Amino acid sequence: MIALQINQLTSLWIGFFLKHDHEPILEKVKCPVLATNGEKNIQVTAEVNLVIIRNSLQKGGNQNITIKSFPRLNHLFQECQTGLLGKYSKIEQTIFPLVLAEITDWILQQVR
Repeated sequence: MIALQINQLTSLWIGFFLKHDHEPILEKVKCPVLATNGEKNIQVTAEVNLVIIRNSLQKGGNQNITIKSFPRLNHLFQECQTGLLGKYSKIEQTIFPLVLAEITDWILQQVR
């Protein structure tokens, strides 16, 4: 288990991912954007990342931005207490229904 985690953390992909600056890419996005995050997400924190996404999109001139943070949800949009990765498989809920409803509503608004 330890060897597997070391291999994952030292892989070329994770190195690229951790060093990659997403902001210049987001500045080029001109299509409508729905950015969502669970407030208990400890992998990609909502309070930091949603602000960066909004600011980068706006800096590039995109005004069709919807940002939604969901309380009590983890990285997989499951209701949770802690957001810890080890709990994912113990939560029976696949995805919180409100998340699916919000995504559906957003898509329908875009195609009207």
